[in-house]
Amino acid sequence: MRILKNFLKEESKNIVLCIAGYALCAVVLVLYDALTEALLYGGVLYLLMITLVFTVRYIRYARHALRRREYLEGLECGQNTGFEPDSDGEAQMCDRIEELYRKIYALITDTENIRRDHNDYYTVWVHQIKTPIAAMKMMLARDDTKENRELASELFRIEQYVDMALGYIRIGCDTNDLVIAEYSVDEMVRQAVRKFAPLFVERRLKLDYEPADIRISTDEKWFVFVIEQILSNAIKYTKQGGISIGFDNGQLVISDTGMGIAPGDLPRIFEKGYTGFNGRADKKATGLGLYLCRRVCDMLSLTIRAESEEGKGSRFFIDLSQRKLKQD
Repeated sequence: MRILKNFLKEESKNIVLCIAGYALCAVVLVLYDALTEALLYGGVLYLLMITLVFTVRYIRYARHALRRREYLEGLECGQNTGFEPDSDGEAQMCDRIEELYRKIYALITDTENIRRDHNDYYTVWVHQIKTPIAAMKMMLARDDTKENRELASELFRIEQYVDMALGYIRIGCDTNDLVIAEYSVDEMVRQAVRKFAPLFVERRLKLDYEPADIRISTDEKWFVFVIEQILSNAIKYTKQGGISIGFDNGQLVISDTGMGIAPGDLPRIFEKGYTGFNGRADKKATGLGLYLCRRVCDMLSLTIRAESEEGKGSRFFIDLSQRKLKQD
């Protein structure tokens, strides 16, 4: 239908000329008192001839349009379909299009190489920085002093930022390292909780955890990453009270008694780089933690959402119903 419309648009002048020519001939014949039957007969023959001519022209136009479409689609895939232009103007246009596509492919290749080099560099950097972090943790563990505990707390935050950077690099790669298998949600939650146990003690926050025997098909490392990011935010913005982890209708629920999220910020907290009022007040927020959570959940075919009341805390829900295998 689109090809027909384009054809009629391009041939509109010729169609008008044909109609005008027939009208002119008809006027001349009428002025010379031509028979009505002859006029109608000639008109029918003229109409059949014009219809045949435009039908042939349309068939050629449609075939050429299809070949032109295949040619353009082939260029997008980096293939040459051997398209033959039917005019000098179209040939010049094809040459220009092919030149632009060559420049685009060269630019894409250069950009991909630069991005790959950057990812390789930062990946190496992240792995190398983990060695001195581990060494400093061992040095601080030798003497249990107040200063060392404070330094260990700050070092833990550095380690969290390093893990976030590594997660950001990996999730932006063309390939991922997903290992999908059956895992216990309780064991994965406990992994994250054990990692943050020192911060719970330091900040004197209560942890209320109700385990459930639920197994899901997922990637363990990335699932734990999501829980860690939510716990990290919960601990950061909770000054007193505690954090609770439980299950509700096939959803993993992580709640805190922190400062909550402003109503205007709540719809945007999973956007890349969005820090909201709390993040701007903190001055150190990156706006990447919850963004990465959403990206990872999308990758794992999970859904994540949040509810919050400003000044009373927040609740994060991870829907496990799509991935749940068994609950005893």
